[in-house]
Order: sequence, then structure tokens, then C-alpha cells
Amino acid sequence: MSIIVALATVMLLLFSSCSGKKKEFGAAITERDSLPVMDTRGVESLVSDSGVISYRLSAEEWLVYDKKTPSYWSFEKGVYVEKFDSLFQVEASIKADTAYYYDKQKLWKLIHNVHIQNQKGENFDTELLYWDQNKKRVYSDKAVRVEQVDRIIYAEGFESNEQMTKYTFYKVNNTIFYVDEESAAAAPADSLQNDSVQ
Repeated sequence: MSIIVALATVMLLLFSSCSGKKKEFGAAITERDSLPVMDTRGVESLVSDSGVISYRLSAEEWLVYDKKTPSYWSFEKGVYVEKFDSLFQVEASIKADTAYYYDKQKLWKLIHNVHIQNQKGENFDTELLYWDQNKKRVYSDKAVRVEQVDRIIYAEGFESNEQMTKYTFYKVNNTIFYVDEESAAAAPADSLQNDSVQ
């Protein structure tokens, strides 16, 4: 009988210690809103807008946080996006070291080594860029380098349409480099103060 009592006591001690550990483990679990609902690696995806395929997205890592306020997608290991026109021709391409997409607002925030190329072959480089898909607007208030066919422009901030074909600089720096001497000679001196490209 004493053996049965001893076994029962040992079993009770084991169960109570196990239940204690479960409580400690449960308390260590992070709250649901800090965990991604989706964690995808090596992403290559076509994204539709209003039922029409409009973008191709490539990323090493894609995390979706649907319980955050606001909810967002995270691309902390870089992202590359191509935007298509109605004939599936690439209108613009964008890449960045880090990106966040706020899905409810349809707003991209691209950070560090942001590079854009438009259909005309012009290249834009900046450290911070916003792309508002609802307003069909791309903008930045940071320094930007724009390489056009005939010149390279350094400016502080700009805004543009989604195709990056019509853009205006907030402030053009005095440093403009022309690709060839003929372009430099043909450009009026005051055309660089408030540059706008149509």
C-alpha cells in the first residue's frame, strides 16, 4: 500500500511540474499581432489591380502582418517590382533594399538604394520613396539623382506619375552634368531652376 501511495505522490509531483512548465511556455509566446500571418521565401509573384495583372514582384523574403495597425507587407531583404501597361509592356521598374506595402492604403514605402527605371530609360536613385497607388503618384522629399538621356540632375525631392514620365523636382541643385557638349550649349540657363519633364 505504501508503494502505491509513493507512486501516486511521484505522479502528482510530475504532473504539477509539467503543468508549471506549460504555463511558463505559454507566457513566453509572443502576441498574435506581432507574428506574420504569412512568411514566404524566394518570391516571384504576379499582382493584380482591379482584376488586371499590373505588377510582377520578386523578393527574397515576404512577410504579411495582417493584425498590425495599419496592416502591411514587409520586404526587409529587398524587393524588385515591374509595373505593366495594358499590353503587358514594362512601364517602370523599382528596386530597393527594404520595402513596406500598406495594403489598405495601397501605399509603398521604399528605403535605401531605391532605383527606378522608366520606359524612356531614365534612371532615378534616392534613399526614400513613396508610391501611392490610389493617387497614382510617386514622390520623395530626399535627395534624388536622375540620369536622363542628355544630362544628370541632382535635386532635393520630386513627385511624378506612376509611369515616371511626368515629374517635377522640388529643388534642383546647381550641379547638372551634361552627357555631351551640344546638349549643354543648347540648354537655356534658366531651364534648370525649376525642372519639369513632360
